Amino acid sequence: MNVLKTEFEFNLPRGYVDSDGNLHKTGAMRLATALDEIAPLRDPRVKSNQAYLVIILLSRVITRLGQIAEVTPKHVEGLFSSDLAYLQRLYRQINESGDSHVPVQCPQCSAQFEVDFAHLGGSRATP
Repeated sequence: MNVLKTEFEFNLPRGYVDSDGNLHKTGAMRLATALDEIAPLRDPRVKSNQAYLVIILLSRVITRLGQIAEVTPKHVEGLFSSDLAYLQRLYRQINESGDSHVPVQCPQCSAQFEVDFAHLGGSRATP
C-alpha cells in the first residue's frame, strides 16, 4: 500500500530571525489544497498587490518554521529574499510532482541520480 506523503521538511538557506533575534532554519511545508490556492485571491492585500499572493499562500502551507508552530503572513514577510525564493521553488516542486526529489545529472561524469530538494536550502555542501 502506497501512502501519500503530504508534508515535507526543509532547511532554509539563511533562516528566519524573529523579533527576539532567534534564528529559525528548519521547517515543514504541506501539500497545497485547491482552497489554499483560491482563498488568497479574496484577500484585499492580494487584490491591491498581486505579488502578495505568494506571501499568503506560503503562510497557509508552511506548517512549522523552527519553533514557530503557527506561521503567519508577517513571518513570511520577514524572510530573507533567498529563503522566500527557496520556499517558492520547494512549493512548486512538491505540488507539481508530489515529491521533493529532483533528478539531476553530474556535469563531470554524466551519472544520473536524485537529490532531495527540500534539504538543499541549508546544505553545507554548497559554498
